[in-house]
Amino acid sequence: MKLSVAWKSVLLIFLVLVLDQMLKIWVKTNMTLGEEFPVLGDWFLIHFTENNGMAFGWEWGGRLGKLVLSLFRLGALVAIGYYIYWLIARKAPTGFVLSVSLIFAGAAGNILDSSFYGLIFSESTYYQVASMLPDSGGYASFLHGRVVDMFYFPLIQGVYPDWLPLLGGRDFVFFRPIFNLADASITTAVFIILLFQRQALNGLGNAH
Repeated sequence: MKLSVAWKSVLLIFLVLVLDQMLKIWVKTNMTLGEEFPVLGDWFLIHFTENNGMAFGWEWGGRLGKLVLSLFRLGALVAIGYYIYWLIARKAPTGFVLSVSLIFAGAAGNILDSSFYGLIFSESTYYQVASMLPDSGGYASFLHGRVVDMFYFPLIQGVYPDWLPLLGGRDFVFFRPIFNLADASITTAVFIILLFQRQALNGLGNAH
């Protein structure tokens, strides 16, 4: 049985969301903040951290910024969902539809953290693993939860040369940001669109 593009989109979103949330929940309920273990040598680690802001650990605006960012994410998610519907209705190339579906899945994955993790988990600390649905309640209100990150790729480590302005003598790590499957889903989709789906994107733009 051949699946329609719509069903492929739904299944891809569902798969990414399930894997993303399963991994985040496992990390949240089995690791303390800052805890890590190697997956492939010293260059691929699972390292538990949380962030209040955007992808790859960037932050902006404190508590108010967090609320604005969460509301913006919700609005963007609705817009992306409608865009997928629009693409399918206009019989856009399957690869492009699935790429946008990956962006939707990644955005939804991080929105789930921001919206609900503060309600259903206790605080993660450097000394104590969080518990799910604690009797004392969660660590934050709706839309103020923190996003769980865990993928860390310190491929190259060293020290900046002393002669380099501002950075001289500081530790150097590439790739320093710690991210999650939802972030990876969004980034992968953007690269696929830029490398392989630009013609489809241009064609849809001209169709407006």
